[in-house]
Amino acid sequence: MSKFGELIDVEIPVLLSFYSQTETEEVSTIQQNLHDVASTLGNKVKVINIDVAKNKDLTEALRIKTLPTLIIYKHGEMKWRQSGEQQTSAIISKIEEYI
Repeated sequence: MSKFGELIDVEIPVLLSFYSQTETEEVSTIQQNLHDVASTLGNKVKVINIDVAKNKDLTEALRIKTLPTLIIYKHGEMKWRQSGEQQTSAIISKIEEYI
């Protein structure tokens, strides 16, 4: 199994956040939101930040066109995908649907 497959094929929801280091203000906001999500949900979710410049193959395979893009996986299956900035409370609510 690929490393990516191992990351997403778990019991708890996995939130992937695709971002670019070049968008510094937006990255800062997203990172804070994701930190708040991880702090609130603790070990009920795995949050993974993916820099598109460093992960071009994965970015292309998942057809990431808009940043930021958030994707939730559970048991290796994509459950939700959204592009654009999201409020912390909205992200938490969406993840809780899969806990």
